[in-house]
Amino acid sequence: MKAIIKILLVVSILLLTYLCIMSIVTPIQFDAEKEAREKVVIEKLVDIRKAEVEYRDQKGVYTDKFEELIKFLKVAKKKTVMKEGSLSEKQLEAGLTEIQAAKIVRSGNRQEIIANGLEGFRRDTGYVDMIEAIFPEKYTVETIDKIALVPFTEGKEFELKVNNDYTNKNNIKIPLFQASVAYEVYLKDLNRQEVLNKIDVQTKLARFPGLMVGSIDAPNNNAGNWE
Repeated sequence: MKAIIKILLVVSILLLTYLCIMSIVTPIQFDAEKEAREKVVIEKLVDIRKAEVEYRDQKGVYTDKFEELIKFLKVAKKKTVMKEGSLSEKQLEAGLTEIQAAKIVRSGNRQEIIANGLEGFRRDTGYVDMIEAIFPEKYTVETIDKIALVPFTEGKEFELKVNNDYTNKNNIKIPLFQASVAYEVYLKDLNRQEVLNKIDVQTKLARFPGLMVGSIDAPNNNAGNWE
């Protein structure tokens, strides 16, 4: 009987030791994985922000439909200024500005160009494919659809909302957008209790329990809640 009691005590001690260790290790492991995932998710939210800003610049409003946003990215062009050469300190001190220099070059007056030392100066306006302009070497027309998908999920999409009727105190209409994803989506396969703990903390602080960029409630310069 004494031997059985001793064995049970040893097992109990080992079990308690294991539980104590896990109570420390589990949150640490969870936080490390959460941080690693959020770096990837944040990068995608920043991409969505870039795309929405370009959409607004050309359309005047934001869109809450990824289908529409992706279609825009595939066909839109972005205005760019091709720069070659720069003005020297001597030219700047003489009062020559970039606008004046560009005007002289565009005039085609060879004598005036040489006189102002602008032989290698160019400022040409051109247009490039939107995807190439804002996502160089990151997305292509074939892969841009992935911008809507939340990493670490089975094809889940970010939640996209807009408020194109927001009016500030000066009665000026300001379009707003918001892209978000909850903890329960991109952390779904991790320790359930740890996920619930994170949600509880954010809820008590009246904060969104997840990652979000922009806001449809008030202008925030399209900031992310991690910034």
